Amino acid sequence: MKMSSDLEEFRSHLLERKLSENSISSYLGSLRLYQKLYPAVTAGYVRKYRSYLIKNFKPSTVNQRICGLNHYLDYVGKPEYRQPSVRLQTPSFLDEVISNKDYLALKRKLKKNGPEQWFFIVWFLGATGARVSELLKFKAEHLSCGYMDLCSKGGKVRRIYIPDVLCQEASAWCHRCGIQTGYLFVNRRGTLLTARGINQQLKHYAQIYKINPVTVYPHSFRHRFAINFLHRFNDIALLADLLGHNNVETTRLYLTRSASEQQTIIDKLVTW
Repeated sequence: MKMSSDLEEFRSHLLERKLSENSISSYLGSLRLYQKLYPAVTAGYVRKYRSYLIKNFKPSTVNQRICGLNHYLDYVGKPEYRQPSVRLQTPSFLDEVISNKDYLALKRKLKKNGPEQWFFIVWFLGATGARVSELLKFKAEHLSCGYMDLCSKGGKVRRIYIPDVLCQEASAWCHRCGIQTGYLFVNRRGTLLTARGINQQLKHYAQIYKINPVTVYPHSFRHRFAINFLHRFNDIALLADLLGHNNVETTRLYLTRSASEQQTIIDKLVTW
């Protein structure tokens, strides 16, 4: 069975299922890679594709691409060809996350030097725990109610809260910029910023302000939100709800310390 002719139909199918643009792009990318490697969809080729992915990509990428292929196999009525994901090694510590000191310093310097939009991008990421794809959905209208509701797979609604002080300052910024309605984070042409563009620009500001760029990326601020939340309010079940985790075990990672923190503790305690 060939697959080239119905990829656009599959894209429409994914849109109807209300998958995010990032997920759709990822799934279609997986299928295009499959097309380059194999001439048709057969049980044997599908197994070979999984082996190829394992040999050439890290586990998280392997699972992402297997997931895309499995969605396609369900779509074309070949669920018996579905492939299992690979097991991910859960780290015992959380590294490459921006420190609270650097997070506050980055906010302070962006507020002072601008552009003001990037001050609010960093603040929204760090104060809401939003993923970058979710950040781009914030609108001026959400500032009046203090939250944004998102509908996830299965019709489940997740609410992302915006702290009151952030609502007030962001509303004042919108007033200064003449933003009365619509998306908050757009470019000069009025179109949405992209996740890649946000990541690149954050790296740029990290270098300007001499903050380790390895720790400055959109998801790092989501991690910082989770760590700070648990330091202030130690309720892991509530944090799991706020982050949209289906399994609280995923959230438990934020109870661990970074490798450098573990080393510091050992250096101080172990004197024997």
